[in-house]
Amino acid sequence: MLVNILLWILFGALAGWIAGKLMNSETGLVTNIILGVIGALVGGFLAGLIGIQTATFSILGLVIAVAGACLVIFVFRKLKT
Repeated sequence: MLVNILLWILFGALAGWIAGKLMNSETGLVTNIILGVIGALVGGFLAGLIGIQTATFSILGLVIAVAGACLVIFVFRKLKT
């Protein structure tokens, strides 16, 4: 159980790093990782609402996590200014 949680956090961190690169984020690495973890949760939630199952480590899961992280970074930028 604990290992799964840690793996999902690492998966979200990877998504945050990728999203930070895609969005040319000027925030620090730690902020991008935190936003990535949050974004992975948001992306997974939104995907679940439309019927896409992302409960496994897969390319689709990573794409959804990165998309969610990009969304969270975008909202974070808007709220910050």
